[in-house]
Amino acid sequence: MGSVAVDFKNPATSSLLEVVKARRTYYDLKGESSISDDALERIVQDAVLHVPSSFNTQTSRVVLLLKEEHKKAWDIAIKAMEGLVAAGHVPKEMFENHTKPKLNSFKAAYGTVLFFVDYESLGPIKEKFAIYADKFDPFAMESSAMSQYLVWLALESEGLGANLQHYSPLVDEGIAKTWNLPASWKLDAQLVFGTPNSGPGEKTFAPLEDRFKVFGK
Repeated sequence: MGSVAVDFKNPATSSLLEVVKARRTYYDLKGESSISDDALERIVQDAVLHVPSSFNTQTSRVVLLLKEEHKKAWDIAIKAMEGLVAAGHVPKEMFENHTKPKLNSFKAAYGTVLFFVDYESLGPIKEKFAIYADKFDPFAMESSAMSQYLVWLALESEGLGANLQHYSPLVDEGIAKTWNLPASWKLDAQLVFGTPNSGPGEKTFAPLEDRFKVFGK
């Protein structure tokens, strides 16, 4: 099953899909941005405002960290990992040779977007629609994932590289304390971004025919 050439009614559709195809994971980043801080803020704000959520619950919470504030986040991660080493949970050699250099590479980037979910805000909707009560937490996570993807695409479109990290729960307490965030905000992911120093790694694809079906065409 191969891709079929298509003429879309709106040229913007092709542009959007080209950004989707271009989006990759970049680990080698420098502390520079191709766009202004105001533009970065606008991207994140639009994601917060316009990404859908089930029953319009609006559970996503997002923090944008730039420059020195961004570095603080990865100092928190390094300190947390050092604690694991001291407690004997992580081999010192592994930390020094692999984990710490990786964390320092994140720190060397320009910014980090922290994505949270406020599950406590779902209390009233869970009571109102009790039959779906166990579904709302996963729905909230799906909304957060859509926000992550939208921001990632927008950064890619503006010439920035990014990689998505998940260092919860190791960094949760330090991050909440450092930026005085509400206890109900539960950290889900950290999107690190900056100007790419080098290209992304090779990407391979599983056969499309094993992953997609169409009926009624």
